[in-house]
Amino acid sequence: MVLHIDQHLHDFIAAYGAWVYVLLFVIVFAETGLVVAPFLPGDSLLFVGGALAATGAMDGWMLGGLLFIAAVTGNTLNYMIGGYIGPKVFEHNWRFLDQNALRITHEFYERHGGKTVVLARFIPVVRTFAPFVAGVSGMSMRRFQIYNMLGALAWVALLVGAGYLFGNLPVVKQYLNVIVLIGISAAVVPLALGGLWRLLVKRRSVSQNR
Repeated sequence: MVLHIDQHLHDFIAAYGAWVYVLLFVIVFAETGLVVAPFLPGDSLLFVGGALAATGAMDGWMLGGLLFIAAVTGNTLNYMIGGYIGPKVFEHNWRFLDQNALRITHEFYERHGGKTVVLARFIPVVRTFAPFVAGVSGMSMRRFQIYNMLGALAWVALLVGAGYLFGNLPVVKQYLNVIVLIGISAAVVPLALGGLWRLLVKRRSVSQNR
């Protein structure tokens, strides 16, 4: 579905018409609002939605407005869940949680939280977890919402706009599945390599201490 998302959306519009707006709203809301849904194709949906708007199959302004609301409210829900869980995390001395790491995260968000919330919009997986971590770290709601809305506006405008302008070019349509794969790989592969590196370093440290 991810690789041929343009065809699937065409088929959905043909079968259900305006319900496509509800579908896209729910997917973007879930991807940004639920930490269990980082696999959803938010970037691809925005780009393909913009391309469909250029053909007249969807209303571009309605699409952009609904996706902006979905992105903002999704992040807000994720932040509130993190904010609810956060105090319990700090109050309990659970063995499997590194309290020092949590304090460092809190301090990081105090200094760089705004930039992180905005830039995370453009990185799959990170986009899903950044608002949750912001809530856990205790970032203020007012500050979070300012950068939440700025990030959502930039994300929706750039990707829907790019889809509107370039999504129907023959070369883009022909290689859309390749473009989607490159986009996913460019974001996920460095994260996976970083996690693998940290795991190797940790194992080496443990073996040296034995």
